Amino acid sequence: MTQKTRSRSRAARLALLIAVPALALTTACGGAESSDDEVASVSKAPSTEQTKDGGDASKGGGSQGKSAFYDAQMKYVQCMRKNVDKDFPDPKLSGYLDWGKIDELVEKTGNHEMSKGGKDGVCTDDMRNASKLEPRRDTQKEYESMLAHAKCMRSHGVSKFTNPQLQDGNVIPGGDPNPTSSEVSSDSPTYKQARQACKDKLLDGLDGMQ
Repeated sequence: MTQKTRSRSRAARLALLIAVPALALTTACGGAESSDDEVASVSKAPSTEQTKDGGDASKGGGSQGKSAFYDAQMKYVQCMRKNVDKDFPDPKLSGYLDWGKIDELVEKTGNHEMSKGGKDGVCTDDMRNASKLEPRRDTQKEYESMLAHAKCMRSHGVSKFTNPQLQDGNVIPGGDPNPTSSEVSSDSPTYKQARQACKDKLLDGLDGMQ
């Protein structure tokens, strides 16, 4: 996958999370990097919330909430299959889109619209509706997941990969310290090997966010 392809796919993934309260992704990757040993905390953010069905929202809510999220994602997938590409992949059982397979399809077809809700936003409404139903999770855990991933990337040779940050109780992903003039080549063998080695550090749904 080229640098441009990865950047476009990542931008679409960030857009998918804008409506989710747990992550206010208002800026691109990068920014000041905190110490490797420093783990910030979400002092103002509650560690748990109750979903409508009585589940613990920090753990993804109850089965009813997960089912609604999955069903909404399937509606989005069906729209994409009808209007963009018949091979658009199913969501994972968790309800999150399978960005690995989507990226492979983008690379195979060269159709970047499938990372953006289709041409002219034909499926954007379905995408946003699904995004709003994503079960809430513990912001602190999401931050720590991204932090572990950033440390792993650096330990595997991507030395400039920055840490995520907490800002006003929201998580800003890490990654390239200078997105406008990239200092991290996602096409390099070292980067690709690091991504493979560190992919399990990210919680489900955070893949590709940094």
